[in-house]
Amino acid sequence: MRREGGVGMVRLAMAGWVMAVVAMAFGPWPGAGSVSESRSGSWLWPVPSHIPVAAYAAPPTRYAAGHRGIDLAVTPGQPVAAPADGVVRFAGVVVDRPVVTLDHGGGVLSSFEPVVAGLPVGSTVARGAVFGTTADGGHCADGCLHVGVRIDGEYVSPLRFFARVPRAVLLPLGSAR
Repeated sequence: MRREGGVGMVRLAMAGWVMAVVAMAFGPWPGAGSVSESRSGSWLWPVPSHIPVAAYAAPPTRYAAGHRGIDLAVTPGQPVAAPADGVVRFAGVVVDRPVVTLDHGGGVLSSFEPVVAGLPVGSTVARGAVFGTTADGGHCADGCLHVGVRIDGEYVSPLRFFARVPRAVLLPLGSAR
């Protein structure tokens, strides 16, 4: 979590984390926007152990600080799989880390960093197929996979697309179920 923005930035990040946890458990929250039903919650997680280490935090304005994706705990060299069918649109280094961007059609792009591409730009990748491996670097000191999603150029919470944790169901004490 970035702290250079002061208490306000920390509060914004914490609010994003709370909303992400709620979204994982209960689906999109009010005001999250609409996504076509065919895509909402249908993507596979790019790594088997999808343990979140940082949540999406929408910036207050387009160019303000924020966390435009989610971070998942990984180790370097771990395979990364396509969450949905797509085409490798970008595979290269941005600033100091390797990035892969997949185009899923309909204006939807997903980006993964730090990931070393295993396929060249223009390659078609099927849902669940490995397209690269995690590398060192990025904004997580201990290793993470940053996953960002854009719709028509605007960042949105990736949790709108990934399969969610099933809803919790409370049962009465002593229930046989």
